[in-house]
Amino acid sequence: MSNIILKVSKLTKIYNNHLVVNNISFSVKQGEIFGILGPNGAGKTTTLEMIETLRPIDGGKIMINNLDVSLQPNDVKRIIGVQPQTAAFQDKQKTKEIIEMFAAAYGEKVNPVTLLKEVSLLDKADSYAETLSGGQKQRLSIAVALVHNPIVFFLDEPTTGLDPQARRNLWDLVKMIRDKGVTVIMTTHYMDEAELLCDRVAVMDSGKIIALDTPKNLIKQLIKKGFKKDIPVSQANLEDVFIDLTGKALRD
Repeated sequence: MSNIILKVSKLTKIYNNHLVVNNISFSVKQGEIFGILGPNGAGKTTTLEMIETLRPIDGGKIMINNLDVSLQPNDVKRIIGVQPQTAAFQDKQKTKEIIEMFAAAYGEKVNPVTLLKEVSLLDKADSYAETLSGGQKQRLSIAVALVHNPIVFFLDEPTTGLDPQARRNLWDLVKMIRDKGVTVIMTTHYMDEAELLCDRVAVMDSGKIIALDTPKNLIKQLIKKGFKKDIPVSQANLEDVFIDLTGKALRD
C-alpha cells in the first residue's frame, strides 16, 4: 500500500465569500479504505464532489492515479465509481436492465447476475427499482457504480437510514470491494463504522482537516490527554444485542 492513488493539494472551495473547503491537503494510498469524518457543514461532501469531478475546484489541485481532475475530468470518470447519498433509478426498469444500461454507458458488457449476486440482490434481478427497499437501492447503486471496474470507489454516508442488518451487510460489501484491490474513500457520521472499516481517517471541521491518522492512533492520542469514559466500556453494545436476537440475515 505504498503507492499514492489520490493526492489532494491545497484544495479550496468558496461559496458566497465563505470558505467551505479551506486549503486542505491529504493523500490516499492504493488499497486503503479512507474515511472523511466531520459534523454537518464541515465540507466533507463538497470535498468528495470536487474529487469526483462533480464540482469545480476553486483552488488547489487533485491528482487521481496521475490524472489531473481539473484538466482530465473525462479520464478520471473512467477510473472512479461513485455511490451517492441517495440512490435514484428510473421506474419500470428491472434491476438487471439498470445494470446493463449503466455498463453500456461505459462501453462495457457485464453479466448482471454476477453483480447482483455480489450485492445480495440476485433474487431481485427481475424486480423493478421502485419496489426495492432503501437498503436494496443502496446495494444496487453499489453494483451500478462497479460496472466499469473502477480503481477508486467513493461512498457518501452509505449506511444512513439503514437497519442494523443492512448496515452490517454493507460493511461486508465495502470490505469485499477493498479486497478486490479497489481503493475506497467514504464519508460517514457513524464513528463505529469508521473505526471498523477505515485504515485511516481525516477529521474535518469548518472546512479544515483538524486530524488525520489511523482510528487506533487517534484514540490513543485522546487517551493520552487523560480522557476517560463516564461509563465502563462493554464488549458488546445494543446493536450487537439486536443482531443476536433478530439474526444477521437481511430483511429487505
